[in-house]
Amino acid sequence: MPDIRSSRDVILRTDRWPEAVRFYAEVLGFKVSSRAPALVGFETGALQLYVEAGPPHGPVFDFLVADVAATKARLIAAGCTLVEEDPGVPRCYLCDPFGMVFNLGLKAS
Repeated sequence: MPDIRSSRDVILRTDRWPEAVRFYAEVLGFKVSSRAPALVGFETGALQLYVEAGPPHGPVFDFLVADVAATKARLIAAGCTLVEEDPGVPRCYLCDPFGMVFNLGLKAS
């Protein structure tokens, strides 16, 4: 059985990035925990919310594994579809057969 564990990170990408950053900081009152040119992290309590500038998609959960390539291949064979991949980030977004989108990240050893 594969060892897949979630992190507390959830990513939301939006083309209304400045508005979203203001909303989460000012309306909901979440504390900014990290800031990059197109990505802001917010501490929310149980999870860490990252708001990224770019073409919108639904929330992306973060799953950590020991071997990203092998896990990706196994999940695609089991019915998941590749949504987005960028080895430079690194990022590998998959959608399971039931609609949940998640990133496969490398688990720290």
